[in-house]
Amino acid sequence: MGQSSSHSPSPPRSTSILRRSTTLPPSSSAQSETINSPTATGSYIDYSSEIPDDCLALIFQFLNSGDRKRCSLVSKRWLLVEGQSRHRLALNAQAEFIPFISSMFSRFDSVTKLSLRCDRRSVSVDDNGLILISFRCRKLTRLKLRGCREITDIGMAALGKNCKELKKFSCGSCMFGAKGMNAFLDNCSSLEELSVKRLRGVTDAGATEPIGVGSAATNLKSIHLKELYNGQLFTPLIYGAKKLKTLKLIRCLGDWDRVLETVAGSDVSDNSLVEVHLERVQVSDVGLLALSNCSGLEILHIVKTPDCTDAGVIAVAGRCKYLRKVHIDGWKTNRIGHDALITIAKHSVNLQELVLIGINPSSISLEQIAMNCKKLERLALCGSETVADGEIACIASKCVALKKLCIKGCPVSDEGIEAFAWGCPNLVKIKVKKCKNVTGEIGDWLRARRGSLVVTLDVEAENVDASASESGAQEDPVEFPATVSLVAATQPEPLATSSSGRGSVFKSRFGLFGGRGLVGCTFRRWSSGNSSSNGSS
Repeated sequence: MGQSSSHSPSPPRSTSILRRSTTLPPSSSAQSETINSPTATGSYIDYSSEIPDDCLALIFQFLNSGDRKRCSLVSKRWLLVEGQSRHRLALNAQAEFIPFISSMFSRFDSVTKLSLRCDRRSVSVDDNGLILISFRCRKLTRLKLRGCREITDIGMAALGKNCKELKKFSCGSCMFGAKGMNAFLDNCSSLEELSVKRLRGVTDAGATEPIGVGSAATNLKSIHLKELYNGQLFTPLIYGAKKLKTLKLIRCLGDWDRVLETVAGSDVSDNSLVEVHLERVQVSDVGLLALSNCSGLEILHIVKTPDCTDAGVIAVAGRCKYLRKVHIDGWKTNRIGHDALITIAKHSVNLQELVLIGINPSSISLEQIAMNCKKLERLALCGSETVADGEIACIASKCVALKKLCIKGCPVSDEGIEAFAWGCPNLVKIKVKKCKNVTGEIGDWLRARRGSLVVTLDVEAENVDASASESGAQEDPVEFPATVSLVAATQPEPLATSSSGRGSVFKSRFGLFGGRGLVGCTFRRWSSGNSSSNGSS
């Protein structure tokens, strides 16, 4: 990816250069003295000069950033080779950095992955700085902007014109608006991944134009929108990206049912959309019904969407036959449960990962999943009041392919955990947290019975903290208001809409930026570790 470093000629060698002996030296101290001794001319021998520049650059690739910095101080040659072979750079993008941009990128002239970050208490680089960087780094393939609040539409337009090889772009807490985003997308025909988080310039008052298709829609494969006030402005871009595979909507305000209906009505729905994340967004069964037209869907995350019910999940599971990973956080509203899981068990024969949080599955639905989903390797049950020893014993006896299991905040006891001493022959790791009736003794006993099994028990915690979010941060448990019981007791309509039945439940529990998630889902780490083996979408 980067520029090839030239091979510099070796310096002239003295005739008195020490030659390696075929016999062992008399002692290690004598060898050290011989190697470090100067030549007849009084200068020390640089044995690294025999290493070609390409080999030296390859060695640098195995070092961390700190070691590379120290290596660059060894000699002028090492300084040059280290700079030419560095492809990834992360910089503190404060305004004081602008005078050093030219000299910085004269040394690091092969950078292809750049991260510019500025804390909220400092003044960031402005348009002039970004334009200068874009001139010096025309081979950039990845760019990340964080907290660069001084960059405006002008800087983004120049970035798009100068860095046409960009494939991944991510911005967060920036101030440019829809005009700058459109100008950027119009010139980046190679863009494949777009991530936009807290873009302050895209608001109801400031954005007068939608985010258009542009040249980027030709190759765009992933769109990630997070914490936006008016993310619906990206609808034309989502609709126009014919190769779109991944769509993530995280804590964005506004009604997203209409957006999903628009996307599902386009050609992208049948051919390419593979992964969808919906977390804390205003979406209902109407949106899920539209999403069910994406027959190639493989990964689905429905997290804390109180208007989604069994009907919506049934529609998706019934028509999307290739589901491999399903994460559902029901937020303890009891609107997603037995019927949805039965449909998943019936149609998702390729299911490899299932995460259920705040959902109360029945023993019948769990048994159907265990029997029909023969490829299930990763299972998480968190905050489920109906998952007890009987259900766990059923999983142990029938989930033959299961490799990793997480049980959290469920009424499970030692008796249920004992079943894994004989069941799940392929089980590699089991994690049990915040289950009051599980003791430490069962962990020791299980390790003794199955020596290769990794057993993690958290028997001291008392407060149930079962939830998942995209950020994976840990926070204090949320106290659900009394209106939750009203929602749980009321039977939902066959097809709930995003404009009806919100009331105080949506307003009190849907806090856009409040509470980043109560649990880092265990399978986020497990999934990343197995993504290469399962294949990317």
